[in-house]
Amino acid sequence: MSSHYQIVIIGGGNAGLSVASQLLLKRSNLEIAIIEPSEKHYYQPAWTLVGAGVYDINKTVKKEKDFIPKGTTWIKEAVTKFEPQLNTVVCTNGKKISYDFLIVCPGIQLDWEKIKGLKETLGKNNVSSNYSFEFAPKTWEFIKNFEGGTAIFTNPKGAIKCGGAPHKVMYLAVDYWRKKGILDKCDVHYLSGGSIIFGIKEYAKTLDEVVKRGNIKTHFKVDVTEIDGDKKIAYYEQENSSGQVERKSIPFDLCHAVPPQSAPDFIKKSPLTNLTIPLGYVDVDKYTMQHNVFSNVFSLGDSSSAPCGKSGAAIRKQAPVVVANVLSILDNKQPTAKYDGYAACPIPTQYGKLMLAEFDYSNTPKMSFPIDQAKPRWSMWILKTKVLPWLYWNKILKGTA
Repeated sequence: MSSHYQIVIIGGGNAGLSVASQLLLKRSNLEIAIIEPSEKHYYQPAWTLVGAGVYDINKTVKKEKDFIPKGTTWIKEAVTKFEPQLNTVVCTNGKKISYDFLIVCPGIQLDWEKIKGLKETLGKNNVSSNYSFEFAPKTWEFIKNFEGGTAIFTNPKGAIKCGGAPHKVMYLAVDYWRKKGILDKCDVHYLSGGSIIFGIKEYAKTLDEVVKRGNIKTHFKVDVTEIDGDKKIAYYEQENSSGQVERKSIPFDLCHAVPPQSAPDFIKKSPLTNLTIPLGYVDVDKYTMQHNVFSNVFSLGDSSSAPCGKSGAAIRKQAPVVVANVLSILDNKQPTAKYDGYAACPIPTQYGKLMLAEFDYSNTPKMSFPIDQAKPRWSMWILKTKVLPWLYWNKILKGTA
C-alpha cells in the first residue's frame, strides 16, 4: 500500500464520499485515499423517523465498501495524529500517510458522558435518544407505550448535528399522543440550551404555534447535566435573574435525551484547531472551507468550524466548493469558490406534514421551492421520508446530486 497520495480524505461519511466522488468526476486520474475505520455507513437523517415509528432502522445502514468510489484507496484505519507541517497523518497502526492535500471530515463526536448517568440508562427507564442507531427504535417503543405523565425532550448547549432533531421527535410524539387521545394526560417539557425555539423568525413563528397547540412547556438557556434513570429525575442548570447558576430538577416518565457534541478528540488536540475555536473544530475560512493556517488543508461537514447548521444539506453545498478550490490550487490558481452558509432543516410538525427550513449565514430564508416553506406540507413530508433517502444512497454519495 502506498503511503503517499495526492489527496487524503479523513472520514468516509457523507462529506468524505461526496467530495471523493465529485473530485473523480472532474479528474479521474487523481490519487485519492479515504481513511475510514467503519465498515458500516449510516443514513442518520432518518433516525428521527425511526424514533417516530415510520421508518425501518435497518434501511438506514449499508456496507461502507459499497460506496467507496472506484479509483480511490480505502485505508480502513482511524487517524490518531495530524502533522500538517510535514503533510502527514498518523493512523492507529502507527503508519504515516503523506499527502499533497488533506480534506478533514470525520464528523462530530457525541459526548454522552457529559450528561451524568445518560449512557447507563439509555434504552431503559423510558430514556432514549434518536442520536443512536441502537436506541432510536427504543424511542418509538417508549412513545407508543406511553400512557401519560411527564415527558421531557432535551437539547444541549452548543452546535449539534441536525440541530432540529431534538424537537422534531417531540412534535411527532405530541401528535401521536393527541391521536391516541391521551395528550391531556401528558405534561410535555422542552429543555433547551438555546435561547429560542428556532433561529430564523419566519420558521420560528410556525413552531411557536406547534408548541402552543401541543401545550409544550419550553425551558430555554438550560444545561442538562444529569439523568438519574432509576429515580427518573433530570437535573439541569439555569441562570436566575441575578445571573447566578441554579441547579434544578424535573421528574419524568419519559425522556428523549440529546448528548452534547464536539469535534472528535483527535482533532481537538491537533494543530488544525486553536484555542479560539469552540469545542475544537477545524479552523477554516467559512467561505472557502480552506484552513486558515495550512493552505493545503480543507475541512467540511460537522467537524469544520464553519458557523452553519451542521446538516447533510450543508455538506451538499460545501462539497462542490471544496472540490473547486482544491482543483484551483492544484492548477496554481487562487481558490475562489465560496460557500454561503446554506443549511436546511426538515422539521415534521405532525405525522404527514413537514416544514422545510432553508437558510444561510445571514439567517435569511433560502427557499428552494415556489411555495411558502414556513407552512408545513404533505409534499415536504414525502420529500423527507421518500425522496431524500433515495437521493442520498443513489446520487449524493456518488457525487451526482
